[in-house]
Amino acid sequence: MPEHPRYRRIVRKLSGEALAGERGFGLDRAVIASIAQQTKEIVAMGVQVAVVVGGGNFWRGKTGDHEGIDRATADYMGMLATVINALALQDALEKIGVETRVQSAIEMRQVAEPYIRRRAIRHLEKGRVVIFAAGTGNPFFSTDTAAALRAAEIEAEVVLMAKKGVDGIYDADPRKVPAAKKFDNLHYIEVLNKRLGVMDSTATSVCMDNHIAMVVFDISQVGNIRRIVLGEKIGTLVRGD
Repeated sequence: MPEHPRYRRIVRKLSGEALAGERGFGLDRAVIASIAQQTKEIVAMGVQVAVVVGGGNFWRGKTGDHEGIDRATADYMGMLATVINALALQDALEKIGVETRVQSAIEMRQVAEPYIRRRAIRHLEKGRVVIFAAGTGNPFFSTDTAAALRAAEIEAEVVLMAKKGVDGIYDADPRKVPAAKKFDNLHYIEVLNKRLGVMDSTATSVCMDNHIAMVVFDISQVGNIRRIVLGEKIGTLVRGD
């Protein structure tokens, strides 16, 4: 039977921790290879895929702030960490035959294209995976906000928020509170009012104002992204309308 994706264009948000696997730091090649293979499957279905990567497996701006480093400087250091992750994912994708472009919000032409909205859309239309690195290019903004902003700019229908070991949005941390309640469906205003913390308030507001849906799911379950793209109810759906 032919498969009919529910979404035409998606933004997939990957945290740095997800790329580190069980190691918790650095890059886990097996995890990255699995992510690349799952991405290849949905590209083959005709879905246009953009990816926003975090850098928490190497550096977090808030960590530097706590250690006495100027917050803006610490955030720029974190942006450079996302470029490392973007290049690693690009390498894994291209090794399995998926055309990929890395676009950085901070210019470094020797390793990545500068972020240009129209060029990014053209790459997607040609079936290439576009990886957005360096966040928004500005300090004090998270890569969650970058994912929401890029989704709005390229007119994506949904942001797929991949979480490590958590299969959706709960009213408390399920790893600490066994009785935590999972939400199957939410509206962005509920996320803000309940302070659920799935993404920062700026990112939540951008998605809400631009009517972009979001699915929060467990990245460790192989095949989840394909099932979501085909319309299966996985994780928590946050409505953007």
